Amino acid sequence: MECKKERNEEFCKCTYSSCGRRAVCCDCLQYHLASRQLPGCCFPPEAERTYDRSFEAFAKAWKL
Repeated sequence: MECKKERNEEFCKCTYSSCGRRAVCCDCLQYHLASRQLPGCCFPPEAERTYDRSFEAFAKAWKL
C-alpha cells in the first residue's frame, strides 16, 4: 500500500513537527501502541500539546 503522507499532513494534529513519523499514520500508531500510548491525533488540542500520550491522559482528556 502506498503511503499518503502528503495528504495526511493536512489532517495530522500532532504538534511535534520534528517527529519522523508525523503524518505517517501506520508508523505513528505502531510506535505509540508499542509504548502503551496513543498518537496525538486521538487527543483534543489542549491535551495533545502536553505530549502526554498515555492511556490515562486520554481518559482524563475525554473525561472517561
